[in-house]
Amino acid sequence: MKGAGGMGGKAVVVGGGIVGLAAAIGLHRIGWEATVLERSSVLDDAGAGISLHANGMRALDALGIGGPVRKAARCQYTGGTRTPNGRWLARMDGAALERQLGTPIVGIPRAALHQMLRDALPQGVLRVGAEATAVDCSTPGQVRVTCGKAVLDADLVVAADGVGSRLRAQFFPAHPGPVHSGSTVLRAVTQRPVDLQTDFELTWGPGAEFGHIAFADGRAEWHAVINSPAGVRYPDPLAEVRRRFRGWHDPIPVLLAATQPQDVLHHDVNEMATPLPSYTVGGVAFLGDAAHAMMPNLGQGACQGLEDAVTLTAALAADPTIESALARYDNERRPRSQAVVRAARQAGRMGQQLHNPLAIAARNFALRLAPSRATMRAILRHAAWTPPRLG
Repeated sequence: MKGAGGMGGKAVVVGGGIVGLAAAIGLHRIGWEATVLERSSVLDDAGAGISLHANGMRALDALGIGGPVRKAARCQYTGGTRTPNGRWLARMDGAALERQLGTPIVGIPRAALHQMLRDALPQGVLRVGAEATAVDCSTPGQVRVTCGKAVLDADLVVAADGVGSRLRAQFFPAHPGPVHSGSTVLRAVTQRPVDLQTDFELTWGPGAEFGHIAFADGRAEWHAVINSPAGVRYPDPLAEVRRRFRGWHDPIPVLLAATQPQDVLHHDVNEMATPLPSYTVGGVAFLGDAAHAMMPNLGQGACQGLEDAVTLTAALAADPTIESALARYDNERRPRSQAVVRAARQAGRMGQQLHNPLAIAARNFALRLAPSRATMRAILRHAAWTPPRLG
């Protein structure tokens, strides 16, 4: 088999989500053969909507699909953070961010992004209903993946199988894995266009957050995050959101009125509170939530995974061996992504999860006084990333 240094190799990507598909696109761009195994037999593209910051868009540019994504997305120029009565705590200047970073924050339905990623791959690369049941790295320079009755030989396995990664559990059996963050999220995409005055908003109340992302077609994604034990579910999730956020400012009632009950998704928010000691084991590289699942409060989860995909691809194209490429990937990605995990946790604790009235008042007072450049610096800290060249 071949390997790195511009020589085409063979990879098996476990997980057909955003990060796994992005990794497969990158591998094909540098001449590798990649097969993507997605255990779900139906591609439902759950997840409602997504915001992509400049670093995520630059990663997509490096993969050759940034242009189509921008055309399908809505730029986020207006919005910010509010209190339940509608008072502004901080406003977002998306145009200023675009001037600083060269690309705006965009909002897009996850289903649309997934479809564009799939369309960028050759026919037959993605196998649905295909579960990787075992991965064997015992032979140096070779990885064997068992998928049903088939055994796939590869030079590399890309573990992009999400927050509940089975491969992470296999290769890091002593690691505690993801833990519940203390929050749960309910979200949906409206059935019809809604009249919104802003592109993106967050509203913080005691132990709760409500936000929206406007889409290019006039519809919007909304999310409601609340402090909650793990596993709590509601017979009628939409009715619970209406009850929990009753009396909050417009356009929250409008967004909920434009939503069908069956469209509401409900997931507990889990994160990797204990960092992985390495993002590689043998011929296996861990990417995205499988490596560094984080709280959503910085909007960096998918963006960090896209950075992973581009960094891994660039290392495989440049380094003389797969072993050295994986060492470079781990060295470059682990410190940065784990720092973002910590920052996202802190943002959640000071934002959505805060429930003490005195602490909320102090935070709100500080936000109102903070100059806009301080808010911009906070975003730039994570979004100002330049992708490596793919060969």
